[in-house]
Amino acid sequence: MDKLVNNSIKLEFPSKGENVALARITIAALVSQLELTLNDLEEIKVAVSEAVSNAVIHGYGNKPDGLITVIGILQNEKIIIEIIDQGIGINDIEKAMEPAFSTDPERTGLGFVFMQSFMDEVKVESQENHGTRVILSKQLNSENKKFAVS
Repeated sequence: MDKLVNNSIKLEFPSKGENVALARITIAALVSQLELTLNDLEEIKVAVSEAVSNAVIHGYGNKPDGLITVIGILQNEKIIIEIIDQGIGINDIEKAMEPAFSTDPERTGLGFVFMQSFMDEVKVESQENHGTRVILSKQLNSENKKFAVS
């Protein structure tokens, strides 16, 4: 990559399902400042969608009166994304991150699996009745770029 990009964004919105797309598009616009593949862009968008969906569905139980904060930070060729809620929290993070585990029988329980497979690092901090912070990071190297997005 010819230039180093440093930028950030902070977005706060109600815990409504329709705001998943808002978070996804906002982060996509931020990372599009870098030269990255369409595959990288799609993986980041899916990871953000899963994290925000978890906040809406599990953190707030689909109640629209919660607040979700999404922070996106570009540091050179790396994206760091934080998704923060003040919902019910996760009492067993390790269990919650297991494939096919879900507290909602209608869900597949693959959200964290997707986040882990699409991002380089996924950190989860949570406290019952105080909310959850999911930190996603991905190194976006300029090598092997076939389809740059601008």
